[in-house]
Amino acid sequence: MVLEPGLEDWLRLCLIPGLGSESQRKLLQAFGSPSAVLQQSRSVLTQHVRQQVAHAIVEGVDESVLQTAANWLDDPLNRILTVADADYPQALLNIPDPPLLLYTKGRLNLLNTVSVAIVGSRNATTQGLRNAEAFAKSVSEAGLCVISGLAQGIDAAAHRGGLQAKGASVAVVGTGLDKVYPASNRELAHKLSQYGCIISEFPLGTPPLPSNFPRRNRIISGLSLGCLVVEAGLQSGSLITARMALEQGRDVFAIPGSIHSPQSKGCHSLIKQGAKLVETSQDILEELGYPQNSMVAGTSLEHPLFAHLGFDPIDGETLAQRSGLTIAELSAILLQLELEGVVATFPGGRYQRIV
Repeated sequence: MVLEPGLEDWLRLCLIPGLGSESQRKLLQAFGSPSAVLQQSRSVLTQHVRQQVAHAIVEGVDESVLQTAANWLDDPLNRILTVADADYPQALLNIPDPPLLLYTKGRLNLLNTVSVAIVGSRNATTQGLRNAEAFAKSVSEAGLCVISGLAQGIDAAAHRGGLQAKGASVAVVGTGLDKVYPASNRELAHKLSQYGCIISEFPLGTPPLPSNFPRRNRIISGLSLGCLVVEAGLQSGSLITARMALEQGRDVFAIPGSIHSPQSKGCHSLIKQGAKLVETSQDILEELGYPQNSMVAGTSLEHPLFAHLGFDPIDGETLAQRSGLTIAELSAILLQLELEGVVATFPGGRYQRIV
């Protein structure tokens, strides 16, 4: 593929070695467009950036880098969006430092839909993974897109849940889109590129440098109306995402856990600082102004399990015998219904319909 002239100018500017995003914006404010910046002399450029950077702009980028981008764009799933494109996520225009370029793979329309970020620990508990997937599936069923970072643990579970319903899921990654990190999420990344979307501000070929991940977190929060932290230790990177969400004026939600679990301490800290404690996906949807009632009425309450589940508490073993489900199948269904706010759990493994 041959690069379009406008996109080529953006790439020639944004791929200059040593030219950071702040300097890029400064130059664009001074001269109006990438093309105009690239036409300036070294002496004019040095009035706005360091001499070494001005020299690099005049020298230009390696043509092979542009060819790599052009070859990558041969895949119809791949796009490179500039901040001036109509398809660029409008929510990111409201954060202090939106990326000037976004590499995307998958369904572009998801970047401009109502979204919720779901993040948390890489070393999540089994219950944390179940919660993340169930919450993500539930908000996706309500039509909201699930945003996360494709990391192991909570992020991966959130993507899996989001892809199970119409809201789908978007992954914001800390590498170039020609790489998958961690490699264990390769199959998930493939599903996201087919049914959701993967995006990055980092050029093709960028490895998973530690400094990239805190930076990508501002995009995760920036794309979203609110950010849910499922599980997090006190040093978890997901707390960075939550802090950025607050700075960007987004809502922050947290799921409480055991006072003895290290993976709950980050969530508890957020709640102490004013994050909204949530027990069901309904809590999130109502706070954001997207009530789930229509979804519940149309699907959850029609579940065959409700033929055996009434308004009086019933134990799981009896419910399994009546419904013909295995305990494992029953547990998965009841967790989903509990998160949707239509079933309550009581001591002794008993369940009761509450809607």
